[in-house]
Amino acid sequence: MVDRSGLPLACTVFPANIHDSQLYEPTVEAFTIPEMQVHPSIISADAAYDAQMIRQYNRKRRIKSNIPTNPRSRIHPKRGRPRWFDPTLYKERGAIERFFSWIEAFKKIVPRYERYEHSFLGLIHLACAIMIWRVMG
Repeated sequence: MVDRSGLPLACTVFPANIHDSQLYEPTVEAFTIPEMQVHPSIISADAAYDAQMIRQYNRKRRIKSNIPTNPRSRIHPKRGRPRWFDPTLYKERGAIERFFSWIEAFKKIVPRYERYEHSFLGLIHLACAIMIWRVMG
């Protein structure tokens, strides 16, 4: 999870055989700080995250979902009022791509050589700390 400028807010690591939509809740929960009641007001995600459970999860937490409808996920088009979607806000998702290009600059992280998940997550956290240090410093 990154902010609008591409700086990391939360990172989670899971096996590659799980679809990203199933990892949505753990990633958002990783951003939650127990002492603070801060949560994002709008989350932009690509069409792969167009799932009813994700939209319900966001609605319960008062988070607006800026997710385009995925035409491949429905056999019949949904009837009724169209879901909210802001294309200009969606274009700001380039920050996510910028984050991944920053991560790819760390040559040790791109091909996953680590055997254990916690050591790979440690490398990701180290790379994120270096990214933030470079931007702030």
